[in-house]
Parts: sequence; structure tokens; C-alpha cells
Amino acid sequence: MTRSPNPRTRKACVMGYRVAYSRSPLIHNHWLRELGLQGAYELMDIAPEAFGGFFRNLAGRGYVGGNITTPHKDAAFRLVDDREGAAEAIGAVNTVWYEGDRLVGGNTDYLGFLANLDESASASGDHGPAVVIGAGGAARAVVYALLERGWNVAVVNRTPAKADALVERFGRRVTAHPLAGLERLLPQARLLANATSLGAIGQPSLEIDLKLLHRDAVVCDFNYVPLKPPLLRAAELRGLRIADGLGMLMHQAVPGFARWFGKRPRVTPGLRSLLEADIRAKTGTSIGAGSSTGG
Repeated sequence: MTRSPNPRTRKACVMGYRVAYSRSPLIHNHWLRELGLQGAYELMDIAPEAFGGFFRNLAGRGYVGGNITTPHKDAAFRLVDDREGAAEAIGAVNTVWYEGDRLVGGNTDYLGFLANLDESASASGDHGPAVVIGAGGAARAVVYALLERGWNVAVVNRTPAKADALVERFGRRVTAHPLAGLERLLPQARLLANATSLGAIGQPSLEIDLKLLHRDAVVCDFNYVPLKPPLLRAAELRGLRIADGLGMLMHQAVPGFARWFGKRPRVTPGLRSLLEADIRAKTGTSIGAGSSTGG
């Protein structure tokens, strides 16, 4: 006899394409077990042409919400019924849930960035200026987070027009600079954030002379494969505070879990050890390059 699904079992998922490397199922299912909750978090690999139909019928497929990762974030931003203020300001949706029958989009990347910054680098009382490398969705989340904390932000990007777009989006406390301007910016910076894939496995390295940074600066990197990208290794050698991509990944997952499953989980050393062991086991085999915004 076939058993009917338990109506108390809540399901969420991460939606991406060719994202078998995602650590989100590992994180959320760990929390479900730890908190003794009935539920499931699944990985759904969806081709771009099929995403809209899948996404707009999440409830019909038994899901209470989920995360969105590469390459579906722009589509999700367009397709939700409502967006929270942060998601609207950042221009990206990475977490969705239902309020009644309306699908709401939020952005937890900026929350994960700030929570990890405070926990890893004790940076809650720090002030800018900050330098952010990159101008994509991850960079927009970092810029928004830093502006919320009162920092001034210099955005450095290989394509000047993309950096200029962040200035247009966020206003006068953000300035745009070419890569050639990085050395001039570093001596004044109190935070340096790499919001690109540079330094991840399979990507070119990010060559920066950290001797130029102030000794009290914090260095952040969204990449978590390898666990400690070259930029963070160099920062540690300089005695600088660091905030890594794995910490951001764990912390950005907290708000979504709380919405879907009704309890707020904790980021613990045990969860970090679980993720580190999984990454180490798969590094050098078929692993994809991971970042804290890529699930």
C-alpha cells in the first residue's frame, strides 16, 4: 500500500543548473536532523528553458520555498510576485517563500556577509572605506551590506561600465574604479572583499599586494573551494583578519531555513567541520568552484 505524504513534512529546494556541487542540501538537512524537524531540502537541477514553469509552480510541487543559484537568479527576480526591500535594492533574489499564495523573493547574501564578518572578524564596530572587487550580484550584496553599516565603498572592476552601474544603483557613497586604480585605493581601505570567482579552483588567481593594506583591515573572499583561497592565505600571513566564503555560505542559509521550517538554526563548528570534510573529500575530483552565493 502506498503511503500518503505526511502533511506536516515541509520541503524546500535549491534551484540551479549544473550545480551538483551545491552544499545547500548538506547544510539544511543537517539542521533538520539537528533540530528534530520533519522536512527535506532537495537539489533541483533545472535547465534555463524549464525554470519558469518549475518556479511558478513550487507550491504545486510540494515546496514551501527555496534558494536560487546559477544561472536562474535574474529569472527569479523577474518572476516572484513580491520582493523584499533588500532584494529590490540589490537587484537579486536568492531565497523565496510563500506569504499566502504569493511567492516572495528576498536576498540573504547581504545578511550572511554581515553575520560572518561580525563572527569571523569582529568587525561590527569597523568603519570604511571599503574596496569591493567585482560588480555582479555578489558585489551588489556586499555593497548594500556595507552601506547599511555606514561604510563608503569603492567598487573595482575590469569592466568600468559595470562598476558605474553600481554607482547609479546605490548613490554617492559608492565610487567606481578600474583595476589599475586598486593600488591607490588599498592604503586607505579598512576592508577588502573579493566578490568574483578569481582565486577559486579552476579560475585565475587574484594577484594583490596586501602589503599596501592597513594592518587593521579585514579581507573577505566569497569563494570557498579551495577552503582558503590564495587571497585569504596571503592575508593571514600578513596578520590581517579574514572572513571566508564558507562562513558566508552558512550564515546566508539561516534566514531561509527559519522561514521554511519555523525554527532558527545556528551556525556551529560541527556544521563547518561537516562542510569542510565534504569539500576536502571532493576537491580535485569532480567538484565545481563554489562561492557563498552559488549554493
